Amino acid sequence: MIDMYDVIKKPCLTEKGMILQEENNQVVMKVHPKANKIQIKNAVEKLFNVKVDAVRTLNMHGKKKRVGMHFGQRSNWKKAVVTLSEGHKIDFLEEL
Repeated sequence: MIDMYDVIKKPCLTEKGMILQEENNQVVMKVHPKANKIQIKNAVEKLFNVKVDAVRTLNMHGKKKRVGMHFGQRSNWKKAVVTLSEGHKIDFLEEL
């Protein structure tokens, strides 16, 4: 079983993530690759004291990179789009 503090790795502070946060009250996060939707929901609710309506997950494939003649690949990772209930909000930029 994955610990609650290991489920959520860090927020994805991208332009698309900020638009989702403003318009749809959704938050985008990088999560543990083996975490399921129920574990992600419970971790977000307990860590940030908010109510979660839905969780969508995506498995992101690492980009292929080249250095000189050698090819490699970045690590695969998992992304979660968490929809928060009406009136609840998580703002990562205010805490900085």
